[in-house]
Amino acid sequence: MSAPARPGSRDTQPPAFSPEAITAGTRRIREHVHVVTDSTRRTLGLAFGPRPADEVVGTLPPLYPEWLGGRAFCEAHGVRFPYVAGEMANGIATTRMVTAMARAGMLGFFGAAGLGLPEVERAVRELADRLRDRTNWGVNLIHSPAEPGLELRAAKLLLHHRVPRVSLSAYLELTPAAVLCAARGLRRDTDGSVLRPTRILAKVSRPEVAEKFLSPAPAELLRRLVEQGELSADEAELARRVPVAEDVTVEADSGGHTDGRPLGSLLPRVLMLRDDVTRRFGYRRPVGVGAAGGLGTPAAVAAAFALGAAYVVTGSVNQTATEAGISDDAKTLLAQADVADVTMAPAADMFEMGVTLQVLRRGTMFAPRASRLYAAYRAHPSLEDIPSPERQKLERDVLGAPVDEVWERTKRFWAARDPAQITRAENDPKHRMALVFRWYLGSSSRWAIDGDTGRRTDYQIWCGPAVGAFNRWTAGGFLAEPENRTVVQIALNLLEGAAVLTRAHQLRTYGVPVPASAFAYTPR
Repeated sequence: MSAPARPGSRDTQPPAFSPEAITAGTRRIREHVHVVTDSTRRTLGLAFGPRPADEVVGTLPPLYPEWLGGRAFCEAHGVRFPYVAGEMANGIATTRMVTAMARAGMLGFFGAAGLGLPEVERAVRELADRLRDRTNWGVNLIHSPAEPGLELRAAKLLLHHRVPRVSLSAYLELTPAAVLCAARGLRRDTDGSVLRPTRILAKVSRPEVAEKFLSPAPAELLRRLVEQGELSADEAELARRVPVAEDVTVEADSGGHTDGRPLGSLLPRVLMLRDDVTRRFGYRRPVGVGAAGGLGTPAAVAAAFALGAAYVVTGSVNQTATEAGISDDAKTLLAQADVADVTMAPAADMFEMGVTLQVLRRGTMFAPRASRLYAAYRAHPSLEDIPSPERQKLERDVLGAPVDEVWERTKRFWAARDPAQITRAENDPKHRMALVFRWYLGSSSRWAIDGDTGRRTDYQIWCGPAVGAFNRWTAGGFLAEPENRTVVQIALNLLEGAAVLTRAHQLRTYGVPVPASAFAYTPR
């Protein structure tokens, strides 16, 4: 027989009907909560502990942040939480960040985009050594239409070092590199299922691109990889039976490369597409669909899960973390941003294609200056054809150096990275102009990372509106202090807050008069 409850203990607390008590009750997510009526049977309140004698309208079981997403995602990746710290290019998502996430039972990706292969290899070796007993970590592979050879070499590097997870980003079409990562090492298990040594997560922002990753790899790409000796015939055959990616991240209005689509429209569309493709190909396991973009508050995270996301991916807010590989000076600019303090600017990696990405506007002139370079690129066939007054203004106001000097710096960079680019530029004046202007775009990111305050107005800082929402949410609280902003604390507070808000929504659907204060979770 159990001991009787002590007077005043939690087990014997009277039902709560006041707004303050109901707000406090929404925080007790890890307990059963009973929705009860008062003596008039007109007012609803909350009771905890054993089923009370009052009339019970309904009972909600405990709710944990771990349960907000898809359990299949957590089981597949060996993580406790359905949460991913996304890759931020140029190593802004550092090995420290990835390590911290893995050890906290989450998933993180190293930001390899924009780095040379030696830097990527050093990072991979470091992560493999630190996390040798774990597989819940990965590295980014970004689509590089101007450098397909580099993209393929990067893919081979990741496969050679057996990186357990690869995040594919900025793809519009499937490439040999993407398919190679998805197909290399495929084999059958004893029950006939296909085992994958490298698990692929793909970021998408358009249904037509999502369908490519939800479907098996194209036969023509597989055939070419087999002919080149990159895949075996057995691997190619198995690749025709499984989707290219096992998880697809729907990327809404995010920092960096983005189509700026609202999550509320895009995620349900891709979920329906996923179900259609699953039926079409008869997959044993549906592809997991996650959400990214605009996730800077618990309310946004809760909304993503409510829309059906199996997991969430954060990016912009993690640039403010202590582990982020960006200067304190740049973090200070990020901390001052609001939701409207972002804008679009030309992308360095897809400059000639006219692709844009989302960057910080407040405190920097990067976006208008980069746009001036792209306008000059569109208007003139070569650097020499730019009228002298316009060229001088670009040198003085944007590049900060004579064009000839910038070209010499550019040549040194490409001599180490891809000498073929120099050869092409010497034969194609338009490409030479593009490389010179891309020097500014690439350097602007490096100036922000290094904290070159002499070029502060040229900082290129990738971020979306989420960083402004995050700043308003954390203002005056625990996470407002820079030293408290670890990537794990950011994640745990977003998840805990999302669970609390989800509980508040549940209670409101029962008819409980949940006050507005219950939907304002304070970081702790």
